[in-house]
Amino acid sequence: MYPTYDFCVPIVDSIEGVTHALRTIEYRDRNAQYDWFLEALRLRKVHIWDFARVNFIRTLLSKRKLQWFVDKKYVDGWDDPRFPTVRGIRRRGMSVEGLKNFVISQGPSRNIINLDWNIIWNANKKIIDPIAPRHTALLSKNVVPVHLSNGPAEDYSEVKAKHKKNPDVGTKKVFFSSEILLEQEDAATLESGEEVTLMDWGNAIIEKVNKDDSGVVTSIDAKLHLEGDFKKTSKKFTWLPAKETVEIDLVDFDHLITKDKLEEGDDFEDFITPESEFHQTAVADINVKDMKVGDVIQFERKGYYRLDAAQDGHYVFFTVPDGKTVNKYGNKK
Repeated sequence: MYPTYDFCVPIVDSIEGVTHALRTIEYRDRNAQYDWFLEALRLRKVHIWDFARVNFIRTLLSKRKLQWFVDKKYVDGWDDPRFPTVRGIRRRGMSVEGLKNFVISQGPSRNIINLDWNIIWNANKKIIDPIAPRHTALLSKNVVPVHLSNGPAEDYSEVKAKHKKNPDVGTKKVFFSSEILLEQEDAATLESGEEVTLMDWGNAIIEKVNKDDSGVVTSIDAKLHLEGDFKKTSKKFTWLPAKETVEIDLVDFDHLITKDKLEEGDDFEDFITPESEFHQTAVADINVKDMKVGDVIQFERKGYYRLDAAQDGHYVFFTVPDGKTVNKYGNKK
């Protein structure tokens, strides 16, 4: 038997037994005691490799404090996507390879560091970006119907690549119609006579923008101009056919605490983020129905998402931070 302590990870050789002990630096003062036991018991010397723990801003790592969040129902459980657990960040969309790459890049430093989560999520983006299928989603609130006067007489579909730069990702169906949808935020920027690009289709000319008394766009009349040059348009919009859509729930998250680093004497309960989970209803392309829970995709012009739940026609997507974006609530993801 070898004396070990909390946070001690032994490395075992199949012939020689324990060769190294990897241990966090808060137990460094016990190294002399460890060596004394080995000498007293006439056991072969084990090399102790001390390393510092990695902290993250606005993040609690204490199991006791995390248990408090679980007990108080602030989170769903230990796999909550706001938790700094392996299960938590995996549920948020962290890939195994991205996590391994992050760990290797940090190395066994003896310096205690306080990292921004952007670093680990940036490592993850490098893994998921080349393989994440591209899809389309529009926020449902005040979504704008667009009538294309010279659009197709009947709806039809074409097979398109899920990822333009990686054909191995597969294909999807894209539906075309004379009745399409735009997001209110995009529609509000349009003026009559303007030429825009409908992504993965072609150009269109805006004929009329209809608004209500409060200035909200209620509908748009336009016509296709497929011979137009997309390189000459400044506005390129995602869109969906009016009929072939699926309703989804987009979920974004904030940190559980508001202070970057808690000082000695700080009570974490004084720094709890009042609201850290946000939902938005959206409509997405029909291909969502073919996805499986755990799939990581990109909704174009929105970001990366992981499908967390798909049951009885209800689809819930969690945002996957990309290491640089700032969410609409003013906090770094």
